[in-house]
Amino acid sequence: MARTTYQDLLDAGVHFGHLTRKWDPKMSQYIFMERNGIHIIDLNKTLTKVEEAAAAIKQIVKSGRKVLFVATKKQAKDIVAEYAKTVNMPFITERWLGGMLTNFATVRKSIKKMSNIDKLTKDGTYSNLSKKERLMIQRERIKLETLLGGIADLNRLPAALFLIDVKKEHIAVSEALKLNIPTFAMVDTNSDPSNIDFPIPANDDATKSISLITGIIIQAIVEGLDERKREKEDEAEKEAAVAKAKADAPEVAVVDRAPAAEGKRNRKVAVEADAAVEDATPTAESTEE
Repeated sequence: MARTTYQDLLDAGVHFGHLTRKWDPKMSQYIFMERNGIHIIDLNKTLTKVEEAAAAIKQIVKSGRKVLFVATKKQAKDIVAEYAKTVNMPFITERWLGGMLTNFATVRKSIKKMSNIDKLTKDGTYSNLSKKERLMIQRERIKLETLLGGIADLNRLPAALFLIDVKKEHIAVSEALKLNIPTFAMVDTNSDPSNIDFPIPANDDATKSISLITGIIIQAIVEGLDERKREKEDEAEKEAAVAKAKADAPEVAVVDRAPAAEGKRNRKVAVEADAAVEDATPTAESTEE
């Protein structure tokens, strides 16, 4: 079943590109025509690409890995943050800090610092500090929450990135390239799609367009999570059935083989004793001598 239709894309304005003078020649394969000085994106290719991206991202999520959403432009940040929260995926919507992926260990320290501040407020230490110290800690906590709140639960590098406007998020794209992390992105006519693994040609400025494409990706993630949950339940049922079958199986009677072994050993001793007596008994020939 298709996740969207040609008409949905048309209604959301996904086909509107940038001014022709701002275009990137590498996007020529996705451009349908030019109208009133604006490039029109080929929605047939958009449909194909968005389905490919959704199928790939579904498999990533199905395997239990995380997808990091990146959208720092004004018209996209709120939409992406809300969508990412619904599926419990990490997101960056304020500012991409340089080295967020390539220097992930340092970023994790900042996240840990944020959790330590939370511990101070819970165990009562925070109330024992001076007013100035509390104010400084509070400001630092707000700053960390703004920048890193969306990735607070991200304990390791994400399995993939979904970006809005690759031109604006070029630092994130370059870091993902260095770490061989697959990238999914909405690519407008002024952007370079060559560095994106799963480019989705679409209008990345209109809120309706951003909401539609992001919603399709979120739908694929939900499908992947549901399938993963069902697989786990099936495995648990199989394990329970095997355990029950073992418990219900009749116990096999254990034959005590000790007496037989003991008799065999006794027979061996008797044969050795007879052989010894036979060797010790003088023969008739020896007696005549």
